[in-house]
Amino acid sequence: MNDSVKNDSWVYVAVESPGNNENFMGFYDEEAGISYIPAFYEKEAALSCLINLPRTPGKKYEVQAVLADELAKDAHKNGFMIFMLDSEGRVLKQIQP
Repeated sequence: MNDSVKNDSWVYVAVESPGNNENFMGFYDEEAGISYIPAFYEKEAALSCLINLPRTPGKKYEVQAVLADELAKDAHKNGFMIFMLDSEGRVLKQIQP
């Protein structure tokens, strides 16, 4: 598995409310004081991990591909880091956009 992310590569993220007013799924780690977006190198890993991530009841979620550069721009604009995770939810890489 690739452990680096190039700006023109695709990564996979969970999207809340796909289709209307969609947002990347993000979290806040109170202990570390860090807001982050979980992202994945492979779609299968994202799908496997999504079922274990905390979700808001009643909201729909979908795994979507996004260009790493676009994710980084959005994360930076909103004060989020990007955590590249594996299918078990282990952090492979922390990216400060």
